[in-house]
Amino acid sequence: MTYILFTGAPGSKWSSVVKNIYWSSDIDHTDYSEARTYWHDADTPGRRQLMHTGAYWDPGMEFDNGPEHWDRPFSGTGKRIIKSHTFAHQLEELKTLGHSIVLVRRSNIECYDWWKLCGEFTITYPNYQHFEDLDRMWTHIQDENRDITRFIQQNLDRITCPVDNFDLCRVLGIKEPGPRDSIHTHNYANKDIRVYVYK
Repeated sequence: MTYILFTGAPGSKWSSVVKNIYWSSDIDHTDYSEARTYWHDADTPGRRQLMHTGAYWDPGMEFDNGPEHWDRPFSGTGKRIIKSHTFAHQLEELKTLGHSIVLVRRSNIECYDWWKLCGEFTITYPNYQHFEDLDRMWTHIQDENRDITRFIQQNLDRITCPVDNFDLCRVLGIKEPGPRDSIHTHNYANKDIRVYVYK
């Protein structure tokens, strides 16, 4: 089985990066259900849009992020996207497994403010109770961004920086989502997102 591992601190907008490649025909979508979605109008006031889609893996969430849990929500074929905030602390170990790793980075304060704007602990999916409270969340965001940044700096020879969702598909070796999926160009610089791929 081939996996694409995703990590980013809460509020890094990593879910938007996932959302804009998720409907590629090369991706296994069988982790999708209405219960595994979250809608909010943070980016489009007065008009809710899909923010979270598909399963998440982390302590306190639906699935723990150990590899033995990765296949649990899936029943189809294709590459499986595995999303975990706390992968940020396991990157040196994860890179030995041979899967592509997508890392999404924003500043600590941008992450914190965006996560609060999107609903913080009232977010209905996934469950953020592991992060305890706003003070602990601030610490988690700083720690995750620190470990992601360190990993990028220590592995620059294996890091690629795609500029948008179509470039990310190319780097990951997956087909672009088609027009029927209502996917437009998701330019990372315009959205204040930095995306890195370890391969």
